[in-house]
Amino acid sequence: MRADAFLPLLDTLPVADLSAMATRGLVVVAPHPDDESLGCGGLIAEARARGLPVRLVVVSDGCGSHPNSRLYPPERLRGLREDETRRAVGELGLAPEHVAFLRLPDAHVPSTGATAQAAAEVIADAVRESGADAVFVTWRHDPHCDHTAAADIVGLARPLIPGIRAYAYPVWGWTLPPEREVGPAPTGFRLDVEAHRPAKRRAVAAHASQTTRLIADDPDGFRLSEAMVERLCGPYERFVELPR
Repeated sequence: MRADAFLPLLDTLPVADLSAMATRGLVVVAPHPDDESLGCGGLIAEARARGLPVRLVVVSDGCGSHPNSRLYPPERLRGLREDETRRAVGELGLAPEHVAFLRLPDAHVPSTGATAQAAAEVIADAVRESGADAVFVTWRHDPHCDHTAAADIVGLARPLIPGIRAYAYPVWGWTLPPEREVGPAPTGFRLDVEAHRPAKRRAVAAHASQTTRLIADDPDGFRLSEAMVERLCGPYERFVELPR
């Protein structure tokens, strides 16, 4: 199916209660600091409001967003982005000690090999430690190599945690060329996150390096557009069920 047919179908997925996807807890896998807030902010907030355990695994170090900044060389940028993530998830009710940063190289996260397998084991450990019964990861057709790699790493983790349910959340999928082939029609759910939209907005805003001109000395630095923030901060979040 082409992207221009697939993506509108996400807005027709049935609206379901969180319990349709997770009843004991969940693990969110984010390729970069901020993907968790953009794609799963409402999900995390809803789970925490119900007292469910949540664990977040951030795969890359996020240092690719401002590669030419002198004020924020890689180590300082990494620290900034991790601090932003802790503040962001705090807005969603998640304690900072429940966030793991794998610090793999931004734009070079591996999909296979020893490093990818080690990352998969961290995710599996997060599932076991929390008792979660579902894991959420970016959609493999998002047009960013790290988003695809994160999906592959979760694929490596699933044999280690038999019976786990897995869902994909699109972030950059909305920017795909319309003719891109993305597989069969989606199955899954929409989650009504209207009650958590203010918290999600605060979480996204906590990633100030990505949403403002906080880092102003890199003309090629990344900045989220307001249009993208608006799209991802609507009343529903969309989750594509991955085959077992």
